Amino acid sequence: MSKIHVYMMPGLAANSLIFERIKLPESTFEIHLLDWETPKNNETLLEYAKRMSKLVKYEKAVLIGVSFGGVLVQEMAHFLDLRKLIIISSVKSNLELPLTMKIAKTTKAYKLMPTSLFQNMESLAKFSFGNVIKQRIKLYQKYMSMREKTYLDWAIEQMILWDREEIDKNVIHIHGDADAIFPIKNIQNCIAVKGGTHIMILSKYKWLNENLPKIIL
Repeated sequence: MSKIHVYMMPGLAANSLIFERIKLPESTFEIHLLDWETPKNNETLLEYAKRMSKLVKYEKAVLIGVSFGGVLVQEMAHFLDLRKLIIISSVKSNLELPLTMKIAKTTKAYKLMPTSLFQNMESLAKFSFGNVIKQRIKLYQKYMSMREKTYLDWAIEQMILWDREEIDKNVIHIHGDADAIFPIKNIQNCIAVKGGTHIMILSKYKWLNENLPKIIL
C-alpha cells in the first residue's frame, strides 16, 4: 500500500523544528517538512502560495499548517489536489481574527512593529534576567529562526491584511481552548483541544500524535 504523504508548514517566523515531536505511524504516513522562503519584492500571499505549492510533489497529499502557516496552506490549496487540509492554532477567515489585529489593519499600526527585535535574540539573551525569560528566549532561538526583516515585515502584513471572508468548508481546524493569539471565542467549527495554547504543536504533541492519524484517515 502506498503511503499517505503529509506536508507540514510552520507558523510565522518559525522553522520546521516545531514538528520534531510529531510522530505518525511510518507504515502509513510519510512526513515532509516545509520551511519559509524569503518573499520576492511585492509578492502577494497568493503568488507566494503558488510558489510554495510547487514543493508538494505528491498527488492527494495532506497539508498541515500552524498559525500563519495555516493561512498559507489554505492559499496553497488553490493550486493542489489534496487529500486533507488541516490547520492548527490558526484561522479560517479574517472574520476569526482577534479585535487587536482588526484594529491594526484599520489603523495600519502593524507597520510600526519593531521587527528588528526578532533579529537580536542572541543580544537579548545576554541581558535577560530570570530563568523563565531565559528559557523562553532559548525556545525562540531554537524554533523562531526565520528572522529576516524582509520576511517578517511581509508576513505580518499578509497575516493582518488577509482578505478571505468565506470559510473553506473542507478545512479541518484543530484549536486550543487556551490560545491567547487567536482566542477560541472567535473560532467557528473546530476540534477543540482542552488546555491547548498557541504553541500546542509543542505542548500537546501527545494529543496530536494520537488523533492526527484518525483525522487524516
